[in-house]
Amino acid sequence: MSPPAVTNPEANAEAPQADARERLLEAAEPLIYAGGIHATGVDAIVRAAGAARKSFYTYFESKDALVVAALSRRDERWMRWFVGGTLARGRTPQARLAGMFDVLREWFTSEGFHGCAFLNAAGEIASPDDPVRVVAREHKERLLDFVREQCEAWVASVGADRRVAARLARQWLILIDGAIGVALVSGDGDAALDARAAGRSLLDALAPKSGSDSQSQSQNRSLSRAPSRRAAQRKEQDHE
Repeated sequence: MSPPAVTNPEANAEAPQADARERLLEAAEPLIYAGGIHATGVDAIVRAAGAARKSFYTYFESKDALVVAALSRRDERWMRWFVGGTLARGRTPQARLAGMFDVLREWFTSEGFHGCAFLNAAGEIASPDDPVRVVAREHKERLLDFVREQCEAWVASVGADRRVAARLARQWLILIDGAIGVALVSGDGDAALDARAAGRSLLDALAPKSGSDSQSQSQNRSLSRAPSRRAAQRKEQDHE
């Protein structure tokens, strides 16, 4: 049975509503995502929303306030898309972890992909305390929380040390963001496949060795410590 279709994160979940605030948010998000925060003016947003400039300041005290609201809105939709797509990729934790990159590849090869909106926004804002940076950081924390859940499930499934999960989750997030960055700069959606291969190597390295492998290694260590037969005979002759 094929997995259910996954909605592209660039597609709005709902049709534009008549409310001016909603129209402004609907218009602002794609403009900012495609062109950046600083390059997108209030007038362009107002025109795209079909709203009056006066209505803009009725709902938002500044453009920055609109940007924060638009990013928060995107965070909710992106996470629903990513979580849903990941869970649809497999029943086992390893399948879901690997499936994250298949979900990302669909995004990378879709029309209108411009990288991670939150990394892009954070790159435009200098202060770490700016509300825009705060929203971007909270998005990555939410993503890390979901990745950690899958890593904890994987650790439990293979019998690895539970302390491995937190480190693995941070490394997995780096693979995700790295793939997004490479796909954006290179235009190659297969960056997701490279990240998936790296992730599988990471899981292989962290998985406990099988019992037979451990036994073989123990035997090899014992053999390396045992004296050779000739040395043993020589030792017996010395005591005769």
